[in-house]
Amino acid sequence: MQALGVISSPAAASFALTTRQSSVLPPLSHRISQPCFPLGRGSPLVARRKLVTRSQAVAVEKEVPESERPETFLREADGAGDGSGHQPSVRARFEKMIRETQDAVCAAVEAADGGGTFKEDVWSRPGGGGGITRVLQDGAVWEKAGVNVSVVYGVMPPEAYRAARADADAKPGPVPFFAAGISSVMHPKNPFAPTLHFNYRYFETDAPKDAPGAPRQWWFGGGTDFTPAYIFEEDVVHFHSIQKQACDKFDPSFYPRFKKWCDDYFVIPHRGERRGLGGIFFDDLNDYDQEMLLGFSTECAKSVIPAYLPIIERRKDTPFTDQHKDWQQLRRGRYIEFNLVYDRGTTFGLKTGGRIESILVSLPLTARWEYNHKPEEGSEEWKLLDACINPKDWLGIN
Repeated sequence: MQALGVISSPAAASFALTTRQSSVLPPLSHRISQPCFPLGRGSPLVARRKLVTRSQAVAVEKEVPESERPETFLREADGAGDGSGHQPSVRARFEKMIRETQDAVCAAVEAADGGGTFKEDVWSRPGGGGGITRVLQDGAVWEKAGVNVSVVYGVMPPEAYRAARADADAKPGPVPFFAAGISSVMHPKNPFAPTLHFNYRYFETDAPKDAPGAPRQWWFGGGTDFTPAYIFEEDVVHFHSIQKQACDKFDPSFYPRFKKWCDDYFVIPHRGERRGLGGIFFDDLNDYDQEMLLGFSTECAKSVIPAYLPIIERRKDTPFTDQHKDWQQLRRGRYIEFNLVYDRGTTFGLKTGGRIESILVSLPLTARWEYNHKPEEGSEEWKLLDACINPKDWLGIN
């Protein structure tokens, strides 16, 4: 969710973290008929939603601009340890990881761009939490690149909690939650250089107010996916190989499982095609040791630079024609359709009063919609579209 606003998708880094996914998605025809509510797995809340104002949907305080980056966005109780040898909390270590990842990715992107720099906005919330939004726009290599981190404290109403837990029988009161994550989307200028999206997030709910002593719920989510306009098989194999290496360090079942999950999530049902050529994606992940999953998320975040930057270096100066650029613009149109219509993180952020500039940072500066466009069968454009309709096993492991 490119959200987290990004966090299940790239775009709403502050809110996507609250979305929940099933590892087995319903058929496309079923999903088309369902209301587009990011927390729902076939949510029954459509009629009631009209009676709920945006501010009531999820209680998250409005952001306040800040002139400097704080050392942490965490509340004091969630801080980095007490100096007595106790290990910092998972919340503190996850925030440290996403902020270090933001710094590393932005530095690598600026170096590859050779001229563009990231503009930074820092914001906080009165009750705790905040974020850092960084955007490089109209650089030498990237038309637009955004890398966001956010730490959010809020309260979910009972309806949102039931939808998130896929439990229609649950009757909790308001549920405090914590969400932290990093999300990024990068759109290069050259049509032979691929777009990249990644996000990694951590989410916790505290006990509902009317159920003191109930266990705290937590999960990790995220992924990295690859969206070229043209297929260079060596690039796709390289990208997927790096994702597999990160997964295999923790569990050899992760890559095939999360690769399929990625293919199944980034689908545009009304087109019958995927947004791109996949990667890895996971959500709701809490059926492993928490420390292991924190390490896994960290490894995945570290894999972004080696997976993506070598491809950019190979393709950023490739000569191209107006026809190539038009095709890239058409594929960006598909990217926008998915993000604004189907991505749960983006739609959740828009419906709940999230920071709009952070939520929509995933969108490219330019895109194109051409009536009834059909690439010629056998052309390079057709090969890309075919791969988006029929996901491939790029590493030959199945």
